[in-house]
Amino acid sequence: MRDWIGEAARTRPDHVAVEAPDGRLTYAELDERADVAARQLAALGVGEGGRVATTLPPSIVFAALLHAAPRIGAALVPLNTRLTADQQRVQAAVVGADVIVDAPLDGMEAAVEPRRELHPSAVHTVLFTSGTEGEPKPVELTVGNLDAAAAGSAAVFGSDPGDRWLSSLPLFHVAGLSILTRCARNATTAVLHDRFDVRTVLDALTAGEVSLISLVPTQLRRLRDQGLAEAPALRALLLGGGPIPPDLVDWAREAGLLVRCTYGMTETASQVAVTDPWESAATPLEDAEIEIAADGEILVRGPMVAPGAVAADGWLHTGDVGAVDRHGRLHVEGRIKELIVTGGEKVAPAAVEAVLAAHPAVADAGVAGTPDPDWGEAVTAYVVERSPVSDYDLLSFCRERLAGYQVPKRVVRVSSLPRNAGGKLLRNSLG
Repeated sequence: MRDWIGEAARTRPDHVAVEAPDGRLTYAELDERADVAARQLAALGVGEGGRVATTLPPSIVFAALLHAAPRIGAALVPLNTRLTADQQRVQAAVVGADVIVDAPLDGMEAAVEPRRELHPSAVHTVLFTSGTEGEPKPVELTVGNLDAAAAGSAAVFGSDPGDRWLSSLPLFHVAGLSILTRCARNATTAVLHDRFDVRTVLDALTAGEVSLISLVPTQLRRLRDQGLAEAPALRALLLGGGPIPPDLVDWAREAGLLVRCTYGMTETASQVAVTDPWESAATPLEDAEIEIAADGEILVRGPMVAPGAVAADGWLHTGDVGAVDRHGRLHVEGRIKELIVTGGEKVAPAAVEAVLAAHPAVADAGVAGTPDPDWGEAVTAYVVERSPVSDYDLLSFCRERLAGYQVPKRVVRVSSLPRNAGGKLLRNSLG
């Protein structure tokens, strides 16, 4: 398989490959930069099977490094930039990193010929999971995994030659990094922000500077609250990382935003199913197979699934619970380990959170089970207020929209909710 930027440099050499806070590169320039970085890595002793850890921020330097490592048979390992230096060194040691790149490479170049053909089974990138249920785990994503995931995404959203995909998500998470790989495969432009700044993103959307964007629901809510009224060039807005509250769905429709909710994980190289938020189910991407186990767990297989994540039965066991309807569409109910068992009934926290977040006085909400002598577990709501609201009003709002056993038995007010760098709620840290 010819590597993506090498092919793009041949077919679209002058097209902008990446824009970032430190500059922009065309595909011809990115191709050249990747070759130089590959030879510099080789001079540092990195070779076949090597691991190149990095703490670089979103940048053209990061983009060049991402494509450089596979050209010498190595893989890039983006480390969580929110961790301490000691924690980052621990992650690097877990994957056996040969080097940690924390600044632009500057030094000797080895006399090696960077590869232009990459084998589909070669490890391209190693990403750590978000760690929502414990310590993050390294996942080895192959060239074939990333290529299949990008192809599946393009089949759903299309790929216009003029596409500009904005990412303000961390590149050490699959949702952010996959924007770079999708754009490289399709020879389109990745626009990288170093962080989510609501004013900067709002200006880019309003000015018609981007055609695709990936966000989490809390970021979309902040854009709404800042006055987003139009995005003239936007073809699609991808939402992941949690349920989208009904009020946000209604506003997006009125604003004319084509919102698509995505379901996926690190082990599937990002999204594996996509849904219209005004529907209740997701459609699997091309070549992705989804089944439901006897206990309700969602199982996935396909060319986008990391080989190391496949169980002995040939499936990725996601740890999520859901159902597939007669049309083959997936209904995701939440994490198996996060289901609350109260009075013998099972409650999915995400369903309750979506209702709470729809209340006009609620800025953010999280739900978890807490020990209860009568119920086993009590559905407990952790609420960030937008304006003062009584427990009575909140619970009455819930009773009108939820089954009795789903209504929270306790309401706890907090100043903020624990979320990871990708915006995903850390329910096991509530309380």
